[in-house]
Amino acid sequence: MVEHSFKLPDIGEGIAEAELACWMVKPGDIIREDDVICEVTTDKASVEIPAAVGGRVVWLGAEPGETIAIGSELIRIESDANAPIPEIVENPPGPEPALVKEAAKTATIADKAPPAPAHRDGPHVPARGATGRPLAAPSVRGRARDMGVDLRQIRGSGPAGRILHEDLDAFLARGPESPPPGALQPRDATEEIRITGVRRKISERMSLSKSRIPHFSIIEEVDVEALEELRAKLNARFGETRGRLTVLPFLLRALSEAVLDHPEVNAHYDDEAGLVTRYQALHCGIATQTDSGLMVPVLRHAEQHSLWDVAAGIRRLSDAARTRRSLPEELSGSTLTVTSLGPLGAIATTPIINHPEVAIVGVNKIAIRPMWNGTAFVPRRMMNLSCSFDHRVVDGWVAAEFVQKLKSLLETPAMMFMELGND
Repeated sequence: MVEHSFKLPDIGEGIAEAELACWMVKPGDIIREDDVICEVTTDKASVEIPAAVGGRVVWLGAEPGETIAIGSELIRIESDANAPIPEIVENPPGPEPALVKEAAKTATIADKAPPAPAHRDGPHVPARGATGRPLAAPSVRGRARDMGVDLRQIRGSGPAGRILHEDLDAFLARGPESPPPGALQPRDATEEIRITGVRRKISERMSLSKSRIPHFSIIEEVDVEALEELRAKLNARFGETRGRLTVLPFLLRALSEAVLDHPEVNAHYDDEAGLVTRYQALHCGIATQTDSGLMVPVLRHAEQHSLWDVAAGIRRLSDAARTRRSLPEELSGSTLTVTSLGPLGAIATTPIINHPEVAIVGVNKIAIRPMWNGTAFVPRRMMNLSCSFDHRVVDGWVAAEFVQKLKSLLETPAMMFMELGND
């Protein structure tokens, strides 16, 4: 038997350490080469670490939540160079599940969870990582999201209860489980979830922002009738060939124009050095909800792109963040952030500034409201903007002017194109 020791590999330029989010294996497990053994997180992204060889796991180098330096010993795997590593049969034929092929009958798979049965009698608690979400590869999460399946309903048959594509296929084939008719289930269980990984980074950044920045917010309602009419016409004319436009590309176009008049809000504030850095370029952070929590990919030079390029960039960055394929450079360097809850966007919000930026623009949902036109109430499509500012560097008057500039551009969208003249 040969014992292999593996170290945490380099997972990105300039990254010196990472936090262990969860293990996908435990001592005694038999794994194959390229099986995912653990998930680590940095302040940029989550990364799954695959096994370099197959064999039996004999030692783990850290506990979830611990910080590991790049190059530190991570795991030890024992393998027999003269014997084949037992191979796990993904879709075993016959009525009884089989875990190993005939050639490896003498090998055992210690403590490995059995494949999911075809039917169960009641609900279950799925295996979860330290982040609190069910264990599954990004590709499985992507399929489940596309199909509208909640992974918490599926029992994983992979290592440490990891949900595999086969588990998802089986779930889709048999349908969701339902409790007995009329049965009311008691709910007296509790669950403790350690705050680690991306969630801990979010916690740290939110605490930093709220403790260091004296926020104030301005909420303004915007008549988006003209914008919605223009958006509908553009989507009807170009939607099939260039992609459909949401409100966000128009908002970024308006922001690109508004920061020219108000550079105070497109800036960073280093309060330790007492230095404000204003930016001509609009590197716009796009707050994106993912399975791991809130992430902010950055669309660089939003001011130089067309509406459709901006829309495509937002889609690409958001998809990459949700599937954890973002590059480290795509998750840093924003100068002003936009946040939106889409159709759940409420009436108003109080967004927290993304430190060290000095402003954030929140988009609330569009709703039809009665508006007085001087003689009668008329229905209009209205949308609120909820904007927060760092009061140390942005005065209330400047913030109000900035919001009014945004409002005027969004209510008269033709002005965006006349002033920039790029489309």
